[in-house]
Amino acid sequence: MNEYDSNRILDLTKKINYTSTKNIKEADCYVLNTCHIREKATDKVYHDIGRVKKEFRYKKKPIVLIAGCVAQAEGEILLEKEKYIDAVVGPQSYHEINKIILNIRNKDKKINSTEFEVIEKFDQLNLVKNSNSKISSFLTIQEGCDKFCKFCVVPYTRGPEYSRSFSEIISEAKQLVNNGSREIILLGQNVNAYNFKNKRLSDLLYLLSEIKNLERIRYTTSHPKDFTSDLIEAHGKCKKLMPLLHLPVQSGSTKILKSMNRDHTIKKYLEIIERLKEKKSSIKFSSDFIIAYPGETEDDFKKTISLVKKVGFINSYSFIFSARPGTPAANLREIDSKIAKERLFFFQNTANEIKKNYRKKLINLTARVLFENKVKNESKFFGRDEYFNSVIVNSSEDLNGKIKNVKINQCNQNTLFGEVILDTEHKEYAA
Repeated sequence: MNEYDSNRILDLTKKINYTSTKNIKEADCYVLNTCHIREKATDKVYHDIGRVKKEFRYKKKPIVLIAGCVAQAEGEILLEKEKYIDAVVGPQSYHEINKIILNIRNKDKKINSTEFEVIEKFDQLNLVKNSNSKISSFLTIQEGCDKFCKFCVVPYTRGPEYSRSFSEIISEAKQLVNNGSREIILLGQNVNAYNFKNKRLSDLLYLLSEIKNLERIRYTTSHPKDFTSDLIEAHGKCKKLMPLLHLPVQSGSTKILKSMNRDHTIKKYLEIIERLKEKKSSIKFSSDFIIAYPGETEDDFKKTISLVKKVGFINSYSFIFSARPGTPAANLREIDSKIAKERLFFFQNTANEIKKNYRKKLINLTARVLFENKVKNESKFFGRDEYFNSVIVNSSEDLNGKIKNVKINQCNQNTLFGEVILDTEHKEYAA
């Protein structure tokens, strides 16, 4: 979502004649777009500001803006502690960025813009063309969260759930496809909570599928509580919807889920997975896990390991519990760090072994790969298969934006390597 926001910030600032530069030394304005999900995010802000200070030690200072969720959560502290910062801009206020930049240029004063103005934000963004031309592009359809999981800062930094209109989303999707995008990844803090005038995510998926030259659709991130029957049905019917679902579970223990205020049980979670498999037998899953959440016993942790093995997640993202200031879980007694690290190590070894075995089984099979870019200074192309696995092939042909059959020859933990083939005689993933 921050990548999407950053691209839209760039689209907005073009109206006041700013363009992007890859050379920090050329910058007149430096925008640091931040996330507050994990700890040390604020430390990273100060580290980056220090880097900018060093670059501009003997030059005119650039305008420095801190955007995103750290700005929302700690705006006043940032402005007070680091005088080099000119403004903080919350994630629901970046449509004001041009006005903020011009005010700083003209008045040289500190600005704190962290109000929740999500409707106004998207009203303004709809007036500015999305210039992103990547083969695979992000598109925000929903923001905010009403779930209030006890560990999560999102409801406090992104505000309540808000869904954009069908017309806005379809219009922006068509812009992206016209720009060259062949895959669109729909984004939301709770993307499957999307609801606009009683139309749901499933309705949107069917509409997007009708867009010519849009080859693939994905969405992230989902909440088990909002996984409705119509969305499960869409996974069976919507041919452009890819067969990988990221469905965060956080823990394999229903007791811990309850203490997190996750509002779903492991039984319910597994029921969703089984129903999805009934509709689409080829579907695979990835998930998020918080290890050593306050109150997690050894038995709770073993239940998480059991769940990982049972589902066979082809990818997982795991972190030791990180207390976020202002959240209810920040007041809970944390588990001893040595135990927490041991559990994380064991979990990641288990998850990586599952992932490694899954990838080994792909060798000599055929993948359908959408190629996104050429590897710099090499005659190789990078793409992703239907399960979002990274794939690299050698090719003298320009493969950008094309979907090709690729025979997988080898793999490592992060990447599959193969060759483009002209036939489909090899056994495909989904078979």
